Amino acid sequence: MQAYNIFIVEDDPWYGEILEYHLSLNPDYHITRYTSGKECLDNLYKKPDLVSIDFSLPDMTGDQLFQKIRATNDQLPVIVISGQEEVSVAVDLLKNGVTDYIIKDDNTKDLLWNAIIKIRERGTLKKQVEQLKEELGQKFAFEKTIIGQSPALKKTFVLMEKATRTNINVSITGETGTGKEVVSKAIHYNSDRKKKNFVAVNMAAIPRELIESELFGHEKGAFTGAIARKPGKFEEANGGTIFLDEIAEMDLSLQSKLLRVLQEREVTRVGGNEKVKLDIRLIVATHKNLAEEVANGNFREDLYYRIIGLPIELPPLRERGNDVLILAKYFADEFAKENKLPPLSIAQEAKDKLMGYHFPGNIRELKSMIDLAAVMCNGQEIQAEDISYTSTRAGENIIQEEKTLRQYNRDIITLFLKKYDNDVIKVADKLDIGKSTIYKMLQQKEIAV
Repeated sequence: MQAYNIFIVEDDPWYGEILEYHLSLNPDYHITRYTSGKECLDNLYKKPDLVSIDFSLPDMTGDQLFQKIRATNDQLPVIVISGQEEVSVAVDLLKNGVTDYIIKDDNTKDLLWNAIIKIRERGTLKKQVEQLKEELGQKFAFEKTIIGQSPALKKTFVLMEKATRTNINVSITGETGTGKEVVSKAIHYNSDRKKKNFVAVNMAAIPRELIESELFGHEKGAFTGAIARKPGKFEEANGGTIFLDEIAEMDLSLQSKLLRVLQEREVTRVGGNEKVKLDIRLIVATHKNLAEEVANGNFREDLYYRIIGLPIELPPLRERGNDVLILAKYFADEFAKENKLPPLSIAQEAKDKLMGYHFPGNIRELKSMIDLAAVMCNGQEIQAEDISYTSTRAGENIIQEEKTLRQYNRDIITLFLKKYDNDVIKVADKLDIGKSTIYKMLQQKEIAV
């Protein structure tokens, strides 16, 4: 194990020796002792893992030394040891970023020992998180994350690659279920911000009265129920990427506040005055045409030009050709693996059925369809009869097959009977046909309820 380098800054030689001896009992610790703040600062190039400083030094106060250390390395843990028991001093130091504050007494060496153990554990955990983020970034290679080989998808990959090279805002459009959040994550984890947070917010899923607090945070007492300060999603994403899904659903009054945040690159929490500086990458997504929303007065034109950045339009699944079968096999394999089932194949008739469908729900609908087919199939091969169209707009698919007019009539009436709970009178009214026509088809068993 690599030695854990600790600086002890203590002007009392006797007390410094006690601390050094006590900490040296851990063979993993490498202790270096200094008697002044200047000595400590001059040796920060040695990159200590932790610094313990006495509050009262001959050349500067512990607070002054801490501020100088922080200016050099704001991630370096600093413990302050002081003979002062005033709570206000400790509170101010801790508020300014000191990792721990220990009162100088008979228990100091033991308290310091325990504090270092906790700080080291937190540092190890942080490194593990960074490593996992690094690995996660590698797993987000475009071709591994977004399955398919169609020309339409390859055009998307080209734009995504361009998006990773700079911090330009990105606007993703596409039908529901085309994978807008997956694309936004892939861009983030392949950019130089990949070690920072990716924060996703679905604007359509947050109640209107809570959106401002959710995005920008709030101070304690800002409104009923605000029992403590709460940073918003923008602060959470600071240094990284914020993804605003369904941006077109944002209320016009909030759009102006978002515009100001993006222009000023700072946010003020609800009920507060403090301005928090922001360094974020913005990615937005919508299934609507934002230019049309601007023309219709539903979206601010100035905000539109602020967020549009690099536009990426995701192709619907029906325009991706053989990607349907590639994705179907991928989902079947994933389902089998997750449920500890033998590998599943897809029969040719089932493939033909999939290729003949237009997937209004896109990739999300295909996954749902394959999951169900994997459950329904007998054996290890998905058959055509195992695949059922789950779309709420299944009626749009009727005319994709060649049938007689009477067959089409039968299918349409059956669809409407299901939709209206077999209410013949309502269906006859909706289709503008005589109810006797429906009763006759029922009697002759051309349709069933």
